[in-house]
Amino acid sequence: MFIFYIIAGVFLFFILMNLSIVLRAKLRKGKSAPDIGGEIGKAIDKHEKVLLYFYSPTCSACKVQTPIIDKLIGSIDNKVRIFKIDVSKDMDVALKFGVIGTPSTVVIENGKIKEFFVGVKSENILRRSL
Repeated sequence: MFIFYIIAGVFLFFILMNLSIVLRAKLRKGKSAPDIGGEIGKAIDKHEKVLLYFYSPTCSACKVQTPIIDKLIGSIDNKVRIFKIDVSKDMDVALKFGVIGTPSTVVIENGKIKEFFVGVKSENILRRSL
């Protein structure tokens, strides 16, 4: 019986962690994008529509999401700037956006966070957000 409580507690912990991550992402919608430099910062400052894809090369869910992002890069017109950000190499940008799990996808429009997705999202969901 003791094992059951341990398993139930661990399960509940992971559910609450996932809910926390999703809730944090939803609370960022509508807020101004953080001030960052480089090419990404310039695109945001120009009020271009920007999609930021945060991933890690060792993340199994990212291996599912990355081909979807690559397909978008190849098929979206010049109205959207898409940036792929490897969090293992560029943790600063991820931290400024509050990314705590990969894959995460952030859509920025007019300098504000329009969408903040955590986890694998279909091509249709991503296209609708753009």
